Amino acid sequence: MLKTLLGSKDKELVLQYLLSKNEGYASKIARFFNVNPSQIGKQLDALEEGGVLVGFQVGRSRLYRFNPRYYFLPELKMLLRKALEAYPDELRDALKFSRTAPRRKGKPYILKGDNSETEL
Repeated sequence: MLKTLLGSKDKELVLQYLLSKNEGYASKIARFFNVNPSQIGKQLDALEEGGVLVGFQVGRSRLYRFNPRYYFLPELKMLLRKALEAYPDELRDALKFSRTAPRRKGKPYILKGDNSETEL
């Protein structure tokens, strides 16, 4: 939707994700949209360099958020919300869904492969 303005579909996806989830890691954003993490990383780096996002280390990962000091932040968020209205319902719903409950301590992680499930 905003590829022409932003220069990249991946950049738009990153901004939409951060708008709806407030923060995110490159790998988590890439997994959400099923794209290559290096593509998302490049967009995050460019947006951080341009002052749109701020990133900070959390352990070995870099967490990104919107830069509250970015001059055009209110207008950018308004534009992203307007573009979200034109997205397919499934994507819009997935972006709006937010897991609020923390994961139960000791709960096993299930990895879903092609046809089998394996426990970590």
